[in-house]
This record gives sequence, structure tokens and C-alpha cells, in this order.
Amino acid sequence: MPYLVKCLESVENQTLGPERIEVIAVDDGSTDGTGEYLEEFAERAAMSVTVVRQANSGGPSGPRNVGLGKARGRYVFFLDADDYFGAEALERMVTMADEQGTDVVLGKVVGVNRTAPKSMWGKNQPRTDVFSSNIKFTLSAQKLFRRDLLTRHGMVFDESLKTGEDALFTMEAYLRADGVSVVADHDCYHLVGRDDGKHVTKSGSYTLRFDSARALMGLIAELVPAGPRRDSLMVRPFLITLLPQFGPVLLKQTDEQWRHKLDLAKPLMDAHWGEGVAARLKVNERLRLHLVAQGRGDLLRDVVEFVKAKKTPAMVLDSRGRKAYLAYPHFRDRVAGIPDSCYLPTTRETITIEGFKPGPARFPRLRRVARRVLGPRARRVLGARRRA
Repeated sequence: MPYLVKCLESVENQTLGPERIEVIAVDDGSTDGTGEYLEEFAERAAMSVTVVRQANSGGPSGPRNVGLGKARGRYVFFLDADDYFGAEALERMVTMADEQGTDVVLGKVVGVNRTAPKSMWGKNQPRTDVFSSNIKFTLSAQKLFRRDLLTRHGMVFDESLKTGEDALFTMEAYLRADGVSVVADHDCYHLVGRDDGKHVTKSGSYTLRFDSARALMGLIAELVPAGPRRDSLMVRPFLITLLPQFGPVLLKQTDEQWRHKLDLAKPLMDAHWGEGVAARLKVNERLRLHLVAQGRGDLLRDVVEFVKAKKTPAMVLDSRGRKAYLAYPHFRDRVAGIPDSCYLPTTRETITIEGFKPGPARFPRLRRVARRVLGPRARRVLGARRRA
């Protein structure tokens, strides 16, 4: 409460029709009047409503599993009590699933007082998969799942995880699904930023994030053979779950916490970090994770401070002008011993040569560009220190 009021109103206002909707509301030990409001809603609602009231379980997995165990529809959707549906959301998602025969449907998510994932909503995708799209970057539970998929594979939420349990569940569904659909042309789900800031993903010890990363990496390794496809999925837990633990937040933490984080990360890096994942990341991301893998907290601090200050690294060309490097801290420092490959930009990154308009890195053109801008004798660029 009070978010639950708008949440339930959005269910009542769906165009799918009340006779086709079953609501299972699990009150997980609330103390704010939620249970009483749910009982009132069940009495007046035109649709079937089941209210379950139980002692607090300590996380979202327990109540979701209770609800899933009672569901009888062809599809299930996990709607959080502080969020709400857009108009026509269920009708559009169910129609897409019925027409395409897909097992999972993503409806466009928009943020309300908070950010929401964006990269997967470019256009409707009637049928795709986790390898051919950006859906791996939205692993929240707020999807339409074909219930037969879940029951056939015995899929439930991991109640040992206090955060990231939905990422594990949704990734498994993506990998086991017979096709995934994306409804991108309609705002289906409103992800609400609570005024009190009490989101589960915003609370708890940082050790919970390592638990989440460990579980997701283990699932990917179990279900996807080693190779480029596995590497493409491993990007997600490394980039979204693990890397933020080695960002500017580190500068506010003690040396003991630094060492603890490196210790927690070591088995994950040993098991799952490799060139196939590293090559898919930007330089500052790859460099930080390389240092984490090496346990080099001393060098990592310099890189984190550089990133936090939003400094622009100099671009350095090799002697033949065929490769460009972004000179983040410790580039070609013999004592540090970091390989040059950590500093190679991807095609997603922007490089700047003085006098040349910034744009995506295109390495075959670098020698020609350098000669045109800096003169025929140019061999390397040390940032914007001087004009040729």
C-alpha cells in the first residue's frame, strides 16, 4: 500500500476480459493493510481472485512460487504490487503468444520515476531467441510465460536467492522456450520507482549480488555449451551484476571490503572469465574485470578513479597505424604488465583524433585518417596535446 491500489486497478481495466483472468494475490506477511485490501478486492472484482496470506518469507521467490503452484491458466504473468499494467497489455501479449506459438512474451516496459531497460524495444519481434536479440538485458520476472513450459521443466524461483532470483528464472525460460516474442509498440508494463526507495534490488549486502552472479553464470554454463553463444550470454552477469561492484562505489568502501569483494569474485572469474567475454566489453569494463581476475586491487583503484572522473582516455596508434588503443591508466606500464588487448576499443566505442570528428572506431581506416589529420610522418597520437 498504497501502490497496490493502482496495481489492481490496472488489472481490472484490462481488455482481455475478466472471465479470462485469474488473479492469485499472495500477501507475504504485510503489516500495512494490504491483506485487508486484497480481501475487499476479491469480494467485488468481476474476475476470479484467490488471496493467500502467509508469514513473511524474506524474499519474492516464496510468494511467487505459491502463486505459480495455484495457477490454472495457459499463461502466467508475475505482476509486482508496486507496478501496474498498461491498457491492453494482457490482450496484446496473449494474442502474440497465441499467434506465434511462443513460450515467453516480453511486453514493453517503461519506467515511472526510475529507469527501465531500453535496448530490446526497437520493434516488435514476433519470434526471436536470447542469442538473436537484446532480451538477455531484461531478466526481470515481469513477462508472460506459457505455464506448460514451466511445469514441464519443473521451473520455480530459487528461494535461497534474495536478489537476482528473477534473472535466473527468466534466463532459464529463454533458453528452454520454443521461441520468444517481443511486443515493443505498446507500453505494457509500468515499472514504478517507489518514493521510499524500498526496492528489493536496492537493499541488502553486496554479497547477495555475488550470489546472484554465481547462480546465473552457473545456469548459463550448464545449459549452453562453451563457445561464442555462451560468451554472449555471460556478458550479462559480468556487465550488469558483477561489474557495478567494482565501480565508483568501491571508493567509498574500506580496504577490507575491497579484499572481500576480490575474494568473492575470484572463483567466478576463474570459472567463467575469458577472451570470448572480454572481447565483447568496452575498454573500461574489460580492463576493470581483467584486474579483478588478477586480484590487482591496487591498479583497479586508479582505473575506477579515472572512470568516476569521466576522463577521456588518449587514443594511441601502433607504429604501423593499424591498431588503436584507448590509454586508460597503466597502459604499457611495464610494472603493471597489463596486455595491450585490454585497451583495444570495440566497434561500439568512440575514438577521437584531434581535428577529426569523433565516431565509431574503424581500425582499417586509422592509418589513412592519421596521415590526413596529423601529417605523413605521424606514428602515434598522444591525445590532444598538440596540433600537427
